[in-house]
Formats: sequence, C-alpha cells, structure tokens
Amino acid sequence: MNHTLTVPGADLYYELRGSGPLVALIGSPMGARSFEPLADLIASDYTVLTTDPRGIDRSSLSDPDQDSTPELRAEDLSALLTEVDAGPAIVFGSSGGAITALAFAQAYPDQVRAVIAHEPPLCELLEDRDELRAGTEKLIATYLDGDILGAWSQFMAQANIDLPPGVLEMMFGPDRPAKQLADERRWFEHELRWTTTWQPDLPVLRAGHPRIIAAIGEASTNQLCDRTTRALATALNIEPTLFPGGHTAFADNPTTFTPHLLKALATA
Repeated sequence: MNHTLTVPGADLYYELRGSGPLVALIGSPMGARSFEPLADLIASDYTVLTTDPRGIDRSSLSDPDQDSTPELRAEDLSALLTEVDAGPAIVFGSSGGAITALAFAQAYPDQVRAVIAHEPPLCELLEDRDELRAGTEKLIATYLDGDILGAWSQFMAQANIDLPPGVLEMMFGPDRPAKQLADERRWFEHELRWTTTWQPDLPVLRAGHPRIIAAIGEASTNQLCDRTTRALATALNIEPTLFPGGHTAFADNPTTFTPHLLKALATA
C-alpha cells in the first residue's frame, strides 16, 4: 500500500507490503522504486517498509534548497516507523542509506532491532579521508558547472568502479527524464557531501545494541565502499558479511541477493 506522511518541511512517500516482523529497506538517494523487487521477494516473511528520501522522487520538500543530512534522514525514518507502529525494525540500508541507518541506530536505538549496513561510504574512517573529501568537493563543483559526465567520471574513479566503454554515457547522458535529472542534481548539490563526511559515533555503535552487520558485495573488492565497510567492521570489532554482487546488487539481481538477505534477517 502507498502512503504519504507529512513531517516538518516534507511530505514523505512510503510503501508497506507483506506481514510479519518489520524490515525497512532504505537508500540514499535511491528510493522505493529501487527496492521494489527485493521488497516483493521478502514480503512473504516480513512487513516491508520502503520510502523515497525527502526531496527525491515522490517525497516533496517545502524548501528545495534544504540539505539532506544523515541526521535529518534518520529523523524521517523514525517518524515513518512511529507512524507504521509495527514494533522495532530491522533496517537494511545500502550506500548512503546505510549511513542513514547507522545515524538512525545512534539516535533512535529503541526503534531498531538491528542494522544491515550494506557498503556505507564512511570516508572519514579512512586514512586518505582528506584526499577523498577534496575529490568529492571537486566532482560536486564539476557537476554544478554543468559537466555531468565529467562529474560522474570523477565519481567512478574515486569509487574505484570500472565501467565498460560507453556505459557511463548510456547511464548518465542528458537524454533522461527531467525528474531523474532534478533528483540527481539534488543529490550532488545537497546530499553527497553530508553523506560521505558523516562520522559515526563508534563507542555508541560498538555497545552492541542494536546489532550492526557490515555487509559488502563480493564483486566490490578494492572499491571505495569495500574499504569503508571493512574500516567500519574493524572499528566495531566485527567480521564483515559478504553478499553476492556489487554495490547495487540488491536492485540489479534481487533474486540472487534475497537468500543472503533473508539469512542475515534471520540472525539479526
């Protein structure tokens, strides 16, 4: 079922499906559409919440120039879970959504049973964080100067993600829907910086509640988010959990991804 929740400064679009213990699937900037196939596959065992982050896709903003911080997105998730009123949730967050999930676990521990943090870009945990911070500022400036493909090329290089020839142009060329381009610009201008410079409260996360699972794609070896997730696992004194595929495997191949997610949910 589709719903909208009004919170200070935004109307949050969200969907609920299935029955059983509550699982929230969240991204940043990916929204509910990206998680739909995965949500359908686990809805026979769980009540599944998916949502569009504020300002993305069907979630509107009062102030379009508002920055999207992990703390603000965590506050939105808390409001959604309060509205749903289905008990503490297991939160699966991927990429920026994994950082949202970690911020949520720190601020609202009573609302979460466990967090599965899939490839969070926690650049501040790395020794080369200053270089990465500078690279992020450069690619943001490149994008805002109008060089979309140049910005994405810098992004992929910094993330250490290799794409076959022509794929970058196919994925990020100018002939895309206006809403997709607007959401992309919002991510570069108002979200990316705050996500990648967020610093977790490691003593709080290390305390053991909620449980944190640091998840890495098997195909992400040596990529930036492989390094950041391993740094998180080391900082929390836990072993990383491997999932099939790469950074967006939950959307690219949900059928293969689902059994591994169900296994993690069962132990969370």
